Amino acid sequence: MIKKVSRNEMRQSRHERIREKVNGTASIPRLNVFRSNKNIFAQIIDDEAHVTLVSASSIDKDLKLENGSNIEAAKRVGELIAKRAKKAKIKKVTFDRGGYLYHGRVEALADAARENGLEF
Repeated sequence: MIKKVSRNEMRQSRHERIREKVNGTASIPRLNVFRSNKNIFAQIIDDEAHVTLVSASSIDKDLKLENGSNIEAAKRVGELIAKRAKKAKIKKVTFDRGGYLYHGRVEALADAARENGLEF
């Protein structure tokens, strides 16, 4: 009998392959995206110091979202992460899609962050 590997395990193996190539430094940190069924999360991480510099999610009280798992919520989180990055004087980041396809909510978050001043 063939046992099928779960989607999340396949995503995690893709994420490990991506992480071998994508690293965040103090000058160019990593923008990581995590997508759950109910919410979407974004963090800007300095991998050398093992520190999260800036974070935003659809749970944040600032956004006042009814539904945190749609494209509109992802756009709002992208805008918020870009604004918080500007405050922290971060202009350039490397994008880590977390093993997810660059489509839908992940793409919407990335496009919104780019429109609001983040470069990647």
